[in-house]
Amino acid sequence: MIKITDFAKALDLKVLHHSTKDEMNITLPDLNRPGMQFFGFYEYFSHERLQVIGKAEMNYLESVAVGKRLSILKPFMHYPIPGIVICWGMAPPKELLSLAKEYDIPILQSQKKTTVFTLQAITYLSRQLAPHETRHGVLVDVFGVGVMITGESGVGKSEAALELVKRGHQLCADDVVDICRVADDRLIGESPETIRHFMEIRGIGIIDIRAMYGVGAITLSKSIDLVIHLEKWDQAKEYDRLGLTEESIEIMSVNVPYQVMPVRPGRNLAIIIEVAARNLSLRRLGYSAASELDRRLGDMMLNNSDSKKK
Repeated sequence: MIKITDFAKALDLKVLHHSTKDEMNITLPDLNRPGMQFFGFYEYFSHERLQVIGKAEMNYLESVAVGKRLSILKPFMHYPIPGIVICWGMAPPKELLSLAKEYDIPILQSQKKTTVFTLQAITYLSRQLAPHETRHGVLVDVFGVGVMITGESGVGKSEAALELVKRGHQLCADDVVDICRVADDRLIGESPETIRHFMEIRGIGIIDIRAMYGVGAITLSKSIDLVIHLEKWDQAKEYDRLGLTEESIEIMSVNVPYQVMPVRPGRNLAIIIEVAARNLSLRRLGYSAASELDRRLGDMMLNNSDSKKK
């Protein structure tokens, strides 16, 4: 369900006819231009989509007589259409407004070209209708890599993020991360509007990162490219020291690279997170330091074996 007021505000639309409903029942981000329906072809009519009327459809409606115009629009408006948007700032025919009132269908007007509005509307609806999930953690932009820091409360997530901000990186969300799956393999995270730009530091309280470090220290949204889980150092646990195996965690059916980072006094978490972000970028380019070291050791052992045989 898409709120009509939010949709109109986001896309700079004027509401020409207010529906008695506050929301539009839209389940797909796709749009439909009813040119074929105005000619009476309803076999493949996507009435569940938002209907967009451009210059071609409007010029056709204006070219026909009033009686025929009513006969064209009535079967079209009889369907449970979520809403109609008229582009180019064109005024709708009186018959369209009267039928919209009869069938309780909202009519909106856009000053933009049809193609421009279509692109913006699909982008907006795709984001709004995408699956959402909320997780506990901190999201930061480190060298262009979206790093989500997770861990138990009090382990040092916010302190590590604050040090990263001081080193020139950007904070996206602290404590609560709203995650949206915008594609089959892409996650976007952002902060809830209520706590956006704020961070909680134990012993100090709530601080405003934007007011303290400037607008360059924050970003509204960021892709989640890497998850780093902070945990207190466990002497009995054996941690990965080579990095030959690449672990991942599943978030909303998307596999995201995952690393466990032990925390103990003396470790500079901000620098280690920076290194992890750079290392991920190198792996994406096809270079792995652990694999390269493994290859060199293998070549050295092979050369030693050959020399012994000689």
